[in-house]
Amino acid sequence: MEDVFLPIIMIFMIFVAPLWLIMHYYTRLKTSGSLSREDETMLRQLWESSQRMEERIRVLETILDDEVPDWRSKSR
Repeated sequence: MEDVFLPIIMIFMIFVAPLWLIMHYYTRLKTSGSLSREDETMLRQLWESSQRMEERIRVLETILDDEVPDWRSKSR
């Protein structure tokens, strides 16, 4: 009985286990190297929020330029 298990275990250890480990870590590396859907969604929302904030700042600066022409030199 042991004569049958030893060759099966040896074949598994020589061929199957290394291939299994390589494929496991290859797929893990491949998935960790990219952004998840949640990360992409969060990144898109942050980008959209920053665009809105940038537009608001431009509007505020325009208003300040009209109302207080030398406000930029006062802030420095």
